[in-house]
Amino acid sequence: MGIALLSAQRSKDPNTQVGACIVGQDNKILSLGYNGMPIGCSDDELPWSNQGEALDTKYLFVCHAELNAILNSGKDLSGAKLYTTLFPCNECAKAIIQSGIKEVVYCSDKYADTESTIASKKMFGMAGVCYRGYDLHGKEITINL
Repeated sequence: MGIALLSAQRSKDPNTQVGACIVGQDNKILSLGYNGMPIGCSDDELPWSNQGEALDTKYLFVCHAELNAILNSGKDLSGAKLYTTLFPCNECAKAIIQSGIKEVVYCSDKYADTESTIASKKMFGMAGVCYRGYDLHGKEITINL
């Protein structure tokens, strides 16, 4: 989880910095990601706002940390574990499932009551992807196995 937290610091998002780290079954790092603009799209030219008209906000442009980690890997992620600082949205959940990742460990579930997170948890349950919270004090909290 420490590596995911460090990766989050690379994000230029002024509101929510998210990091992700994927490890194999041997716990060796396979890939990292953070929320940022796609390669070739300037972080300084696209908006980072979280309010306003759709094209004036980050939401149509930013690539989430989990998706970045999956796309950056270039490896078979079957059976891997993803550490992320924020519970994955429904779009990232689909990519996690499709990539073969079997476990998600997260720090924050601050959007637990949103439709996106509820959909993520439903899909994870159907696809057999287990997820659990992680207390930064080193105590793991089982959420769904």
